[in-house]
Amino acid sequence: MTLIQTKDMTVRLGGHVALRNVDFSIAPKEIVTIVGPNGSGKSTLLKALIGAVKPEAGSITRQNDLRIGYVPQKLHIDQTLPITAKRFLCLPTRRNDNDIAAALARVGAHDLLDKQMSALSGGQFQRVLLARALLEKPELLILDEPTTGLDQPGSAALYRLIADLRDELGAAILMVSHELHVVMSASDRVICLNGHVCCHGTPDIVASAPEYRALFGTGTQGALALYRHDHDHSHDHAPKDDTTDKNTDETSCDEGCC
Repeated sequence: MTLIQTKDMTVRLGGHVALRNVDFSIAPKEIVTIVGPNGSGKSTLLKALIGAVKPEAGSITRQNDLRIGYVPQKLHIDQTLPITAKRFLCLPTRRNDNDIAAALARVGAHDLLDKQMSALSGGQFQRVLLARALLEKPELLILDEPTTGLDQPGSAALYRLIADLRDELGAAILMVSHELHVVMSASDRVICLNGHVCCHGTPDIVASAPEYRALFGTGTQGALALYRHDHDHSHDHAPKDDTTDKNTDETSCDEGCC
């Protein structure tokens, strides 16, 4: 079963091809992370999936009535605008007070209900955005660099919360992140993007792929010794040897793509 899928999708922004021939899919309860350098099309892919931009070619197929919760990378609110977290969560649709309180409580922000959005710290702001996404009761939760602006403890706490939400909601998680060591330990599957899909597969195999290393080097490989899924305590996943065969069913890499 697939929640959303693209096939040979190309997206052009202005005169620039931002994404070319992208094949993508995500299944229920799966955590998939997209990595890539600046300008590689990561945010563009997310916007195409939620319908904010239209592909020039190829197709996007969504499960009927798919509920998507979306947390953008940045959201600018005028500092002079008097709007509380509660009022913000009612935009553009009025929400039940109990639902709002429950969503804020779930993300650890129950005390922010009447706080001005302009007065929130970076971590508090991100949690309110996440609460807003949860109000959609999502089957797919999409997060574009959700820890931007957070310190290391704040980032770690937010990633733990995201993993817990996957288990509680039964929702798939798709996120963009630049924190390579974290996503390698938190993801079921990683997609390396650079205008097109360079390689994809399980975290340890992607980290061993020449295409990935050409972009990010080999420094993240050591972190894979600690690779373990929080939702699977049955065994540890040791990093694969550098001679891993890229042509297994677990990964796919485009030769010379990066």
